Parts: sequence; structure tokens; C-alpha cells
Amino acid sequence: MEKKRLSKALAAAGVASRRAAEELIFAGRVQVNGETIKIPQTLVNWESDRISVDGESIRGEQKKVYYILNKPSGYLCTNVRPGKRPIVIDLFPPNMRLFTVGRLDRETTGLLLVTNDGHFANKVIHPSSNIIKEYIVKTLHEITPEHLENLSQGARVDEKWVRPVSVVKLRKGTFKICVKEGKKHEVRIIAERAGLKVVELTRVRIGNLALGTLPEGEYRILTPKDMKAIGVL
Repeated sequence: MEKKRLSKALAAAGVASRRAAEELIFAGRVQVNGETIKIPQTLVNWESDRISVDGESIRGEQKKVYYILNKPSGYLCTNVRPGKRPIVIDLFPPNMRLFTVGRLDRETTGLLLVTNDGHFANKVIHPSSNIIKEYIVKTLHEITPEHLENLSQGARVDEKWVRPVSVVKLRKGTFKICVKEGKKHEVRIIAERAGLKVVELTRVRIGNLALGTLPEGEYRILTPKDMKAIGVL
């Protein structure tokens, strides 16, 4: 069997996306043949090497699965449980090794992709894919033309100035915003800079894949048509 980089092997086994797998390795949480490895480029072979994460043995590549979830508020997008707080993976059967494609913060609801395919996850979240994400934002304020102008100018997020693709007022205190960057808390930071206090934030679209009528807390398998709509096929 051909050897693979450790980070790529973990992603293929459904442990995490390739980027998240690298973070696990750097944190000293991955062992190969009993030795802690901190170099993602380390070459491994599933037939000859014993690989574990946090002491749990990883048995090689799994059949790839892809889900769309309507994430409820209060759930964290992580595979490492902080205390007793609920995580997104709790919404799936306990025998499934899955991870989220990117993250929504604890209070944010809506469309979230969940998979065990690290290559797929990396393609969706990588900026070079230029996949648009659409959010519906409810605020405490009546949205004025000045607010819309300030929203369209964007904000500095993680030392980089980012601008939304579009901003549209929907109702008195609600607007729709489309972004490409996908940086942490990007929409909330843009809204805050525009002088708006966010009270509800829901992602409703990734690429051309819409959340639709999927009930909150429920998930379904992605169809080939869904995969094409996301924009990674």
C-alpha cells in the first residue's frame, strides 16, 4: 500500500479535515506506532503502521458519507467536548466517526455540512474554491441605508479586511448577507462594525445548496445533485 502523509491519512480516515488533522498533530495528540508525531508530512502506511488519536486506535479509511444538518443553537462544532456542553456530533449515531465542514459558532443555527471525507471538507472551506455562504441576520435595530452602506464595506477579520459579496435588507431589522471568506465570526464582526447588534444568525445556503425546509436538529444524506450544487464536483 502506498504511503501517505499523516495529515492526509487522518483526513481520509474521517478523523478531521486535513487542516484540523494538522492541528491535532501539532498539538501532540497523534501517535504512530506508540510514538507521538508532530510533523504532518510524516509518511505512514495503514498496513504496517499503528495510528492513534488521543489513545484511540484509527483503523484506516472509511466509506465516505456526506450529510446536510440544520444546526440548532447551543451546539459546538468540535470533536473535543469542552466539559459537558453538547457538540454537533451528538446529533448523529454514536458509532459514526464524523466531523463538521468548517464551523458555525455556538449560537449560530442553520446549514452545516458533516462528513468523514477530509478531502471534500478541505475543498469546501478553502478560500480558493470561492464558494459563497448566505446568512439571514436578525438585529435589534431598524436597518437604515447607512447601515447597509457600512455592511457592504466589510470589516477587518483576523488581520485581513473582508467585504461581503452582497447585502440586502429583508425586513425592518433583518438582512441577508453573502460572504466568501468564511472567517471566524466574520458576519458578526461585519455587523458590529456597522453598528448592528446581532440577535439571530442563520446560515441558509452554501454554494447553490439551500437549507430548505429541513427541520432544526435534523439531517439527511447529500444527493449527487446536492454535491454538485455545493460547487466542489
